Amino acid sequence: QVQLVESGGGLVQAGGSLRLSCAASGITFTRHAMGWFRQAPGKEREFVAAISRSGSFTFYADSVRGRFTISRDNAKITVYLQMNSLKPEDTAVYSCAAAYLPMDAASRLVSSYSHWGQGTQVTVSS
Repeated sequence: QVQLVESGGGLVQAGGSLRLSCAASGITFTRHAMGWFRQAPGKEREFVAAISRSGSFTFYADSVRGRFTISRDNAKITVYLQMNSLKPEDTAVYSCAAAYLPMDAASRLVSSYSHWGQGTQVTVSS
């Protein structure tokens, strides 16, 4: 069975940092691009960051570019989201997702992703 398990969420003050982790199992991890999405109460799910299967290519939402960094460790079968300079508007449930894409591609589209984790809560206080 496919499992994506997020961890590292919590409560942090504005300006602080958190690192989210997503441990994968049940998939050929090196053949999947990975992404992070978030959803705040009353808002649509939005793209945050994505990384290609090799880790060579990354993409970010404009709202997080320069503050967040996505990375992956294929040996540990884990993808990370380093979040710095956090703002209250970053408060959301953050979910990890896996996408089987051709070549070394990555995607910002929800429809590209076939597997999702349960999410982890990130709360940023002002």
